[in-house]
Order: sequence, then structure tokens, then C-alpha cells
Amino acid sequence: MNLNTRITFLFAILSAIIISLLSGFVWYFANEFAFEDFYKRLEARVNIASQIKTATGTNTIEYQQVRQKYLERLPQEEEQLFTADKAGKMAFDKRVHLPSSFYKNIESGQMARYRNENVFYAGKYFKSGPNGYIVIISAKDPYGYRELKDLQKILFAGFFLSVALSYFVGRKFSNFTFKPIRVLIKKAKGISAENLHQRLPGIKGNDEIAEISQTFNDMLDRLETAFETQNNFISNASHELRTPLTIISGEAELAVFKAHHLSPELQKSLAIIQTEAERLENILTSLLSLAQSGFDGEKQRWEDIRLDELIWDVKASIDLVNPDNKIQIDLSRLPENPESINLHGNLNLIKLAVTNIVNNACKYSDNRIVELGLSVTRTNIVINVKDQGIGIPEDELQHVFEPFFRASNTTDYNGYGVGLPLSLNIIRLHKGSIAIKTIQESGTEMSILLPRSR
Repeated sequence: MNLNTRITFLFAILSAIIISLLSGFVWYFANEFAFEDFYKRLEARVNIASQIKTATGTNTIEYQQVRQKYLERLPQEEEQLFTADKAGKMAFDKRVHLPSSFYKNIESGQMARYRNENVFYAGKYFKSGPNGYIVIISAKDPYGYRELKDLQKILFAGFFLSVALSYFVGRKFSNFTFKPIRVLIKKAKGISAENLHQRLPGIKGNDEIAEISQTFNDMLDRLETAFETQNNFISNASHELRTPLTIISGEAELAVFKAHHLSPELQKSLAIIQTEAERLENILTSLLSLAQSGFDGEKQRWEDIRLDELIWDVKASIDLVNPDNKIQIDLSRLPENPESINLHGNLNLIKLAVTNIVNNACKYSDNRIVELGLSVTRTNIVINVKDQGIGIPEDELQHVFEPFFRASNTTDYNGYGVGLPLSLNIIRLHKGSIAIKTIQESGTEMSILLPRSR
């Protein structure tokens, strides 16, 4: 989830929290006070009923006549009348199930209220003669209850509409805010080693986005200088160093060829000169390859590569220089779909990277069995190289990809410490990685993880 979407969701969530709290307050106070008027109407009936009862005694017919004449009947209105003795004990009907707090309020002389869904109760104790009366009147308020339900629906609908509107407004606001950043990203993606002279567009103002643009352009200035320096070094090294080394190597070879009349000591010296010149030329070639591997892949020809065919090519190349190798290729774990082992990359570079690793496995295992396998996971193509060689000391494992580093147990083997860094540069250029598992004196397993072509 990108930052644009996260901010939009955060804006919508905060709006939802605020709106829900506001709706909760509205609902709470509406629920508390919406029926206040209805309660007052019930209480008025309780007071009038008690006064009429007190004035007319216990003549039920007269009481009903007065009630029908002066009191409007509420929906499903019911009246309960109980008597209380001198001790204040109430003799009400046990079938009237109301909470004890309601009766306690009545006993204390207060007007009692109670609500059960849409049924409302009001009651009070009145003194009349030796005994007292308790009047309880109940009724329904369909209009107020319906209005409360309508308010509930409005609050729910308003909540969801407000959240949706908040998300929409937040999205628009976020898009507007991040538009300059998206322009910078699009422009930055188009800058590579081929066009380091390009710069990001200037942003007016003194805000953070303008600062990012300026900082990125300053970094491009430094990168352009570094790349030009590296380009100049590679060009000069290719010509100024390789040419004399080639001449020295050729002259040394010629001198060795014609040195049969010289003393054995001089012949040995010429042979050493020839060997070291060839070694220096090999080091220079490796260094130039390592330096060039760090450049942008757009300088190379990129294509779809069948990695199963590449593995056979690697085996054929190593057979030419090391016929005694015991490389065993395992393709038993390949999927049925041949396109799943395709890699979009540069064939020569990938072949060089895999060849370096396989060649090391053969060299440091003294040509014992080397297993070369290919498999596919959900996101990666995995090239596995497993040997039975000397392994790598655990405390030196973190340094194996450093240029010119050689493990302490490799002194008896030829090498320059450039092959693995070169392979790692190439694999990283193809958005991949290398994983190593090793046990000293038991062998090493290297896994090259490359992204599957989409």
C-alpha cells in the first residue's frame, strides 16, 4: 500500500471516528430527552387522576366520566391504582412487573419513571385520608418512538455516506498533494547511466518536495562525476594497461621460446616473467569486467533466456577448460510450463556469473561431484550449485563478496578474489540475489535467486 492510499485511509478512519462519536452523542441525548414531553403528559395524568380520585372518593363511575371528559386517552393507555396502609406498605398487584427502583422512588414520594422499549410508565404516591394511593399510568408513544427509529436510520446512513465522502475527498486531496512527487518519481525512473545529464524538474517554493528535488539533483551531479571518472578509467585501463601487458607477455613468451642457449637460471626467470605477465593480464581483465558489470543494464542487449539451456552451455564451457570436472545436472524439479524458467536479461553476463560460481565449485572441491540444479518457486527461478569441497570458514562468510578477498583455506588454489564479486554484481543487475550455505571441510551450496519473467 503506497503512501497516497495510506493517507487516504487514515483520513477516512479519523473522519469515521469523529462522525461516530458525534452520532453517538446525538443518539444518546435524543434517547434521553426525546420522550421528556411524553413523560410530562403521563405525569400530568397521574396528578389529575390522583386529584379526581381524592375528590370523588371511590365512585368509579364518576371517576371514569370525569376522566373521559377532561383527559385525552393516549395510545394503549392503562391505569393502575393501588392502596397503601398506614404503615406505608403498598398492596399493589404482583402481576405488574416493574423494577424495584421504580417502586423505591414511589415510596420516597417522588414521581417515578420507567421505560420498556416503547411502553412508558409514570407513578406516584398520594395521601388521602387514613390510607394513601399509588397511581401508575402506562402508555405507548408510537410517534416519538418512530421518530427515534428514523433518527437512528438517518445517523447510520449519514455515517456511511460521510465516511464515503471523506474517503473521496481524502483521495482527491491526497492525489493533489502527491502529484508533484509522482512527477518526480516518473522523471527519476527515466534517468540511468546512459542519461545522467538529465535532472529532475525544479519545484517552486521552500517546502519538503522542493528540497527533495534539489537533493536528488545534487546526488545526480555527484553520480555523473563518479560515472565519468569510472568510464575514463575503464577506457584508459583497457588501452594504456592492456596493450603493454600484452606486449610484455608476448615478448616473454618469445624469449622463453628462444632461451634454450641461456642458463637454466635465466630460463627460469623468463618463465616467471611470462607467468606473472599472464597473471597480471588476467587480473586486469577481471577488474575491468567487475567495473563494467556495475553499469546500467540498458547498455547491454536484454532478451528472454531459457535457463535450462543456459545450464547446459555453462557445463559445455567448463568442459573445455576443465575436462576432469564431475558436474551433475539435475533438472528433475522443473515445472511443466517452459516459460516459467525464462529470465529477461543479458545472456553473456548471466552465463559469466553462473560459470564463475560453478567453476569455483569444481576448483575448490578438487573436481569432486558438483550438483548443478534448476528449480522454480512462486516468485523466483533458483539455480543451485552444491559442491563437496573445502567450504568457507564461518567467520569469513560475510566477506566472500568483497573484491580481492580470499578465504584463509584457499591459499593452495589459484585465484584473484574477483569472480564472486563479479557474479554478485551481475545477479544484482538482474534484480536477483545469492544465498550461501557452507560447512567447512564438507562443502558449499550457493543458490542464485532470479526473478521470474512476468
